[in-house]
Amino acid sequence: MVVTSVKTGLEHEKELAFSLIFETYWTEDAYLALSGLNRLIELSEGRLTVYSMPTPEHQRIVRQLSRLLEDWVAERGIGEVLFAPMPVRLWPGKFREPDVMVYLAEHSDRIGERYGGVPDLVVEVLSPGTQHLDRGIKFTEYAMAGVSEYWLVDPEARIIQVFVLKDDHFVLTGQFGPGQMVRSTLLSGCEAPTDTIFSAVDEGR
Repeated sequence: MVVTSVKTGLEHEKELAFSLIFETYWTEDAYLALSGLNRLIELSEGRLTVYSMPTPEHQRIVRQLSRLLEDWVAERGIGEVLFAPMPVRLWPGKFREPDVMVYLAEHSDRIGERYGGVPDLVVEVLSPGTQHLDRGIKFTEYAMAGVSEYWLVDPEARIIQVFVLKDDHFVLTGQFGPGQMVRSTLLSGCEAPTDTIFSAVDEGR
């Protein structure tokens, strides 16, 4: 009896990914072949950055933010909320994976089968290993790509900063701490208690 192994599309993608693991310059197609690995991986100037898996605390905050934004957006039918892992193409050769992203309905065509285009709103939850990127190069790149609003969520300080795009750079419009309501400028009327968002930090303690 001959036993034949049939490989799924995901298995083929994994094979391709591992066969390319020693590539010195990564194309978009090679990078996108990694999408089935369910890891946070970004592409910039032909180079890959593979991130450590997020902590439960980080994921609880992402979950809470996603729910709050999704409820508000869905109730009004004005767009869609997505979250990592999902590649976002800022421009050719530049892929990031924001923690949470909002696409307004008029930009729904930016969401493809394998990756998304530039979101209208991006949220990054800071962690010790990546906050220098979220406050540094990604801060600049998201502005260059035309992201309209950028939230930086600091679990340690329990502060959320909201930036809006003005010309070609981000301007701080609000910093919200314990006992306050974080408010979006882009999503007029959207607000949520910071205490509710950061209550996720205490869930596992």
